[in-house]
Amino acid sequence: MKKVKIPRYIAWLIQTGIIFLILMSLLRWLLVIFFRTPSEKSISLIDAYLLGFRFDVRFVAIALLLIFLIGNIPFLHPINKKWGERTAFLIWTIFIVTLCVFYAADFAHYSYLRQRLNANVLNFLQDAKISFSMMWQSYHLGWIIIGLILLSSLLLGIVKLNYNYILSKPNVSTKKSKIIWAIIFVLLMAYCIVGNIVLKGGQYPLRWSNAYTLGSDYAANIALNPFQSFFSTMKFRTITYDKAKVQEHYDWMSAYLGVPENERDTNTLHFKRSITNTSNTLTQQPIQNVVLVICESFSAYKSSMYGNPLNTTPFFAEMCKQGVFFDRAFSPAYGTARGVWAIVTGIPDVQLYKTSSRNPAAVNQHTIINDFKNYEKFYFLGGSSSWANIRGLLTNNIENLNLYEQGSYSSEEIDVWGISDKNLFLEANKVLAKQNKPFFAVIQTADNHRPYTIPKDDLKEFKKQKIKKDSLKKYGFENNDEYNAFRYTDFSFEKFIEAARKEKYFNNTLFVFIGDHGIRGDAGNILPKAFTTQGLTNMHVPLLFYAPSILKPATSNLPASQMDVLPSIAYLCNIDYTNTTLGRNLFSLENNDKNYAFIFDESAKIIGALNKTHFYNYQMKDSQIENFESIINNNPVTNDSLKKQMRFITDAFYETSRYMLLNNKKQIP
Repeated sequence: MKKVKIPRYIAWLIQTGIIFLILMSLLRWLLVIFFRTPSEKSISLIDAYLLGFRFDVRFVAIALLLIFLIGNIPFLHPINKKWGERTAFLIWTIFIVTLCVFYAADFAHYSYLRQRLNANVLNFLQDAKISFSMMWQSYHLGWIIIGLILLSSLLLGIVKLNYNYILSKPNVSTKKSKIIWAIIFVLLMAYCIVGNIVLKGGQYPLRWSNAYTLGSDYAANIALNPFQSFFSTMKFRTITYDKAKVQEHYDWMSAYLGVPENERDTNTLHFKRSITNTSNTLTQQPIQNVVLVICESFSAYKSSMYGNPLNTTPFFAEMCKQGVFFDRAFSPAYGTARGVWAIVTGIPDVQLYKTSSRNPAAVNQHTIINDFKNYEKFYFLGGSSSWANIRGLLTNNIENLNLYEQGSYSSEEIDVWGISDKNLFLEANKVLAKQNKPFFAVIQTADNHRPYTIPKDDLKEFKKQKIKKDSLKKYGFENNDEYNAFRYTDFSFEKFIEAARKEKYFNNTLFVFIGDHGIRGDAGNILPKAFTTQGLTNMHVPLLFYAPSILKPATSNLPASQMDVLPSIAYLCNIDYTNTTLGRNLFSLENNDKNYAFIFDESAKIIGALNKTHFYNYQMKDSQIENFESIINNNPVTNDSLKKQMRFITDAFYETSRYMLLNNKKQIP
C-alpha cells in the first residue's frame, strides 16, 4: 500500500467488498452442504458457483458505489471527515443488517420451499400476526434474532478493523491519481452492476433468468442469491390481461372446454357451458352428500401410493384401491390459498406478488358449489379463515355457507393453525351426522405444515418414528418432524373414516380428497427425473373419489387438475351446473393425450403445461428459456412439433386464466 498510489478510501472499499464476497460465497456453499439431496449430488455446480459469484459481485458493487459517491461529497468523506466516517458506517450497518436478515430468511425459505427468497414472502405481511405465530412456533426465532445481532456486530467490527488498518497507512496518492482511480473505480463498479459488456444488438445485462440456463432448477437456485431473486420478482405484482392474446387462443380454448360451437364468440370471449347431468353409468346408487377434503401439503411422491419406501400413508393407499384414484393430479400453483382458489373457482391463481383471494378486484367469483341447490353448505377449518382472506373468498361467493373455524370448536387449539386435524375431522363428523338435508362439506386440514405439531393426547395411539437422516433425505423429507406430520395426516384420515362409517350418512356420501399443493423436493427414483428437475413435485398431488358402496374402484393416469374437482363432483352427483372457467369433468374425458394440466410456478416465474406423457415450460422473464421433458421415463425428447403445440397450449391456459380472474363474476339469477 505504501508504494501503490491507490487512494485509501478506494482501497478500504475494495478490501471490504472482497470480505463480503468471500462471506456470500461461503453462504452459497453452506446452502449446498445443508440442503443438497442425494440425487442432487450428481449435478455439477461449477457454472452455478461462477454465475452466483457474478450475482454477488453485483450487489456488493451497488453498496460500494453508493458509499463511494456519498463519500465524494467533501464534508462526508469517510477518511477525512468525522461525519463522513459516521455516514459510511451507517450505510455499512444498514447493508450488513439487510444482508444478515435476507440470508436468514433465505435459508428458512429454501429449507421449506426449495426456492430462494422471493417477493412472494411479502404476502405474509398481509397476515402478519398469523405468519409471525407460525414462524415463532416453527423456528427458534429468539435465538435466530440473537444470532443475527451477534453476526451483524461481528461483521461491522471487521469493517471497522479494516477501516482502522487503512487509516494507519500513509496517504501517498496524488490529486491526479485520485481522479484516475476514481474513474477506474466507478467504471469497474458499473461493469459489476451491469454484469456483462452490453453492446448494441448484442449482450444483455446480467439477468435473473440467466440462472435458468444452467440446465436444472437446482443449479439455478444455487446460482441465485436472496437479493437477486427477491428484487427480480418484485415487478410481478399485479394481475391484468391482454384481450388480444385471449382472442388469439380463444378458438382452441373454447373448443377444448366444450363451449358449443354456435355460442363461441371471440368478441365477447364467451366460455359459459350449461351442463345437464340426468344420469351417469359410474354410480351404482344416487349420491346424496359430498365431503371434499383439501389436504395440506399432500405431496404425491412422499406418500405410499407412489411407492415411497417410508410408507407414510398406508391407510390412504388402501382407500385409493377402493375408490377412483387419479395418480397424475396437479395443483396449478403452489400455496394453500392458491390451491383453495383453484378448487373453488376453477381458475388457476396466476396473480403475481399476492394471491387473488387478497385482490378486491378478483374476489367476486362464480363457483359450481352454488349449483348444489337445496344442499347445506359447510366449510371446516381448524384455524382462522382470515389467512389470505380465505373468509372473503368463501363467504362472498358460496351461498348460505356455514363456516366453522377458530372459536367454533370444543377441542383445544394446539398451535397457530388451530385444533388438530384429527379433532377437526371428528368435530366435522359430529356436525354432518346431525344433518337431515343433503350437504356439501369442505374440510381443510393444516397439521402437515410447520410447526408440525402432534397433540400429546394422540401420542398414546400414534407412535412417532425416528428415521435416519440419510433415508429421510433420500425419500423426500427434511427431518423427522416433517415425516411424522405426514404420517399423522394419514392417521387423521383413518380416524375420520372410522367415525364416518358409524354414521348413517356414510353409505350415500362421496368423499373427495385432494392436496392443496405438493412440496418441492427430490423424488429420486420414485418418479421420472422431470418431476424433480422441473419442480413438478411442488404441484403433484393425489386425487381420490371415494364412495365404496357407490363407485367401482379404478386408477387413472389421465392428467387432472384441482380445477377439475367441482365439475367431476357435480357429474357424479347428477347435478346440473353452469361452468364458466377451466375445469372439466374428468369422468367424461377419453383416456388419451388430449387432456392437459396447467402449471404456474410463481416463485421461479415459470409457466407450463403437461399432457399424459410430456411436460413443457418456459421462463416468464425470458421466454427463450424452455424445457421439454418426458414425465413417463427419463429418455430425451426431440419432438419439436409437440413442443411447439405445448407452447401454444401453455399460453392459451395462461392468457385465459388472467382474463377469467377478472371476468368470472357470480351468476345473478
